[in-house]
Amino acid sequence: MIKKIGLSVCYDTKNFGSQLQVLATINKIEQLGYKTEIIRYKKKLSLKFIYQTLPRFLNGYFIDAKINRKKKKKELNKHPEIYENVKIRNKRFDKFVEKNFTNLSENYCGWDELVHKSNENYDVFLCGSDQLWLPGNLGSHFYTLEYANNKKKKIAYATSFGVSQIPWYQKARTKKYLNEFSFLSCREEKGTKIIKELTGKEVPVVVDPTLLLSKEEWENLIPVDKVLEEKYIFCYLLGGNVEHRKIAEELSKNTGYKIVTIPFLDNYVEYDENFGDYRMYDVDSSDFVNLIRNAEYVLTDSFHGSIFSIINHKKFVTLNRFLEGSKNSRNSRIDNLCSMLELNDRRYSDDILKIKNDIDYDKVDILLNDIKIKSIKYLEQALKKSTEEFL
Repeated sequence: MIKKIGLSVCYDTKNFGSQLQVLATINKIEQLGYKTEIIRYKKKLSLKFIYQTLPRFLNGYFIDAKINRKKKKKELNKHPEIYENVKIRNKRFDKFVEKNFTNLSENYCGWDELVHKSNENYDVFLCGSDQLWLPGNLGSHFYTLEYANNKKKKIAYATSFGVSQIPWYQKARTKKYLNEFSFLSCREEKGTKIIKELTGKEVPVVVDPTLLLSKEEWENLIPVDKVLEEKYIFCYLLGGNVEHRKIAEELSKNTGYKIVTIPFLDNYVEYDENFGDYRMYDVDSSDFVNLIRNAEYVLTDSFHGSIFSIINHKKFVTLNRFLEGSKNSRNSRIDNLCSMLELNDRRYSDDILKIKNDIDYDKVDILLNDIKIKSIKYLEQALKKSTEEFL
């Protein structure tokens, strides 16, 4: 009998998109007839851990992320009221995990226990989706499935590098772990080009797991509910660009609709202390979906903010969170999404009032359905071929 499929996924982060894509991944795999278990790895200080981790402190991407987190925490500590509100939201994130992710493994403490027990407990390993292969994550060796025995099948579903190119000093290690996968797929065209460059393999582009589920399936998972009764613009901005806030204010002034925000998620932005008519803290990933469902307009710089706008047929505009050409730019995933669904006109140019233009969602749904079918077929075949020897 086949054992559970072990999942290396980012489920317990304080991020709506990450939680929702894990929920979708589990739901779709179990729809296909397989059992899943989220692998929990608790790092343990040891000589091996130090040896594995040390290179991360020479990794510019990892250091930048650490600095940003410390900077945010330092700023929030200066504002006790905001800090307490963020704690309320973090508790809601944790409760969403408790409610929705009951298929958790025991805590595997330390690398040796992770290697030993996971290879005993699972015959197939899957990582995805999200930006698990960001250059800053390489040093953890977890989302690359390097802990899994190479005799076991390894699947990557829609896993993203998050960047357009791999730093030269990581190319050899990236090539090594990629070659150990039995089935590879990426969420963006640029990811497939990276894999082609490093391994010579042609791999498919598949949709983010959240797009594998229909609007109706999402309504079964997350019931429709009104977080607010009045009409509003949902302004979901993770970046720190103040001009983007002013664009939202322009739209609010033109339409008369109030602005709803969820501030201080990725960054502390001073402008956000007074930006928006409703600043939401006591919300979880279900509320995030419902805030999009019931919005008149959605203005976002978020990948999953864009995705759930599309699923729910909303009028939306997506702004660039990152400067083009920046080494930290992650705009390619939104570029790919809009190009794939012929929604390039929903990228902000210079006129926010274009958000009022109708979107031909009949056409969008046809395009989405085509790539969704191909994506499900890839996942289904990867799981079947990985598990058939155990049936």
